[in-house]
Amino acid sequence: MKLEGNVYKFGDHIDTDLIIPARYLNVSDEDELAKNCFADLRPDFPVKAKSGGIIVAGENFGCGSSREHAPIAIKAAGIHCVIAKSFARIFYRNAFNIGLPILEASMAHDLIGEGDHVSVDLASGEIQNETNGQIIKAMPLPPFMRAMVECGGLVPYIKQQAQNSK
Repeated sequence: MKLEGNVYKFGDHIDTDLIIPARYLNVSDEDELAKNCFADLRPDFPVKAKSGGIIVAGENFGCGSSREHAPIAIKAAGIHCVIAKSFARIFYRNAFNIGLPILEASMAHDLIGEGDHVSVDLASGEIQNETNGQIIKAMPLPPFMRAMVECGGLVPYIKQQAQNSK
């Protein structure tokens, strides 16, 4: 699975309250969550992200409260993938549960700039910065995790597995 898009760059310790502020947690509509993604940090993000893109962040992305609203808002906003130095473990799990691909790459934040165009190969973990030609290696996703993302998350993956076993 290959993904590509322009980069939206964030720093370290972007918590779930910054991704989707708590005042929107009573919302379950994905489009409404997308409209409020990064509302307090980058109010223009939802408009810009509609055309797609990739988030590149520093350490501990998705820290804070455990809420699936955060990766849902990111995915619904149009983001194809999140690349970070590291992720909060619960965000990591929630992202895969809803089918948002994420990669850990220690050098990506240092070598990719805001607005750069990148392509990502989830199987190899290779990130190509099309803007400056640099290639960055991330931890590739194991086949099980890629299959889960390709199905759209954990529940669709389990349903597909059940269908295949009949």
